[in-house]
Amino acid sequence: MEDDIVKPITDAYYMRLSATNLKFKRYLYGKINWETRLIGIKGSRGVGKTTLMLQHIKEHFPKKSEALYVSLDNLWFKAHTLEELVAYEYAHGVTHLFLDEVHKYPDWSISIKNLYDTYSDLYIVYTGSSMLEIDNSKVDLSRRQTLYTLHGLSLREYMEFEGILATAPIALDDLLKRHVEIAFDLFQKAKMLKHFSAYLESGYYPFYKDAKKDYLLQLAEVANLVIDTDLPAVEEVTYSTVRKTKVLLMLIAQNLPLMPNINKLTVQLDTSRELCLKMLYALDRAELIMLLTENVKDYKHIVTPEKILLNNTNLMRALAVRSEIGTVRETFFANQASAVATLTMPKKGDFLLNGTSLFEVGGSNKKFDQIKDIPNSFLAIDETEVGYGNRIPLWMFGFLY
Repeated sequence: MEDDIVKPITDAYYMRLSATNLKFKRYLYGKINWETRLIGIKGSRGVGKTTLMLQHIKEHFPKKSEALYVSLDNLWFKAHTLEELVAYEYAHGVTHLFLDEVHKYPDWSISIKNLYDTYSDLYIVYTGSSMLEIDNSKVDLSRRQTLYTLHGLSLREYMEFEGILATAPIALDDLLKRHVEIAFDLFQKAKMLKHFSAYLESGYYPFYKDAKKDYLLQLAEVANLVIDTDLPAVEEVTYSTVRKTKVLLMLIAQNLPLMPNINKLTVQLDTSRELCLKMLYALDRAELIMLLTENVKDYKHIVTPEKILLNNTNLMRALAVRSEIGTVRETFFANQASAVATLTMPKKGDFLLNGTSLFEVGGSNKKFDQIKDIPNSFLAIDETEVGYGNRIPLWMFGFLY
């Protein structure tokens, strides 16, 4: 392969690298074991996976030519293969390969497995859609790789990103046991309720800063792109299914929170029960919605969900016809808590964390009436700066990661 053929790829790499800022790093940055030979990073569109890789290159590679970042949705790959590129770059000194948008590349898992086996001293980091089902790929990468998931900004990260407050995450156990003293300490440093309200409006996806007034329009387009491009890249779906998945997302957005009647949905979508459930679980894996089930979700054995929310409060602003405060509160709690704990739908109360801690979510006047006789039960209370007993301020669940 000639140098001029590869030049568009390397030029794009150096251009992206030069524009990368090291000032703010996502919570996952310091948790990744970058010494592992094969690393996978999953996450929804817009949460910062690309920036994460480029920051690592910029910070840890004095010789930038030893690393190569490439997005696999680049048109260059319509005429060339990843294997060709790596053969050339490896011969020219590249030791670390950073692959973005792998789900856009045909048989990506086979290519990565072959590269891993062929070049014993080549390190590979790849990112892909949150919809990727690694266990169901055509080859088994699980024995070779370490897989991470990057979520959107937490309230804690948002406040650091805005230059308001930089503080460490709070472990869930510490939050349940020591929330009063932790809240008192944090509240002296920043006006939590003010920033909490701003975060609920526009703070989950890092691109809100660049998008400014166009943020919600761009976010709606992100949801559209996920269904239009990511879903067909990961699943074998027809155009009709793509269209029906969009209709399903809007039906959910217009009826929040949705207690699904699958039979009714199948009629509205003119589809089968099986396909309706598959579309619901695809939207959940895409992190556009959140399915609440009685038992821990198992994507291999899908069941009818008990309740459906949009994935986060920013998506509510972008897609929902109305945003009732009770649903906003529940969506925030579910989104932030599910990043660090398993979340299920209990018989009583709103949410069960890790099968042990029961929560009701509500405003400042919320009482324990529904869960008062249940051990290890808590209230997550909005409009509250510092709680007491088992009444925990809702905003504090935004400091879990």
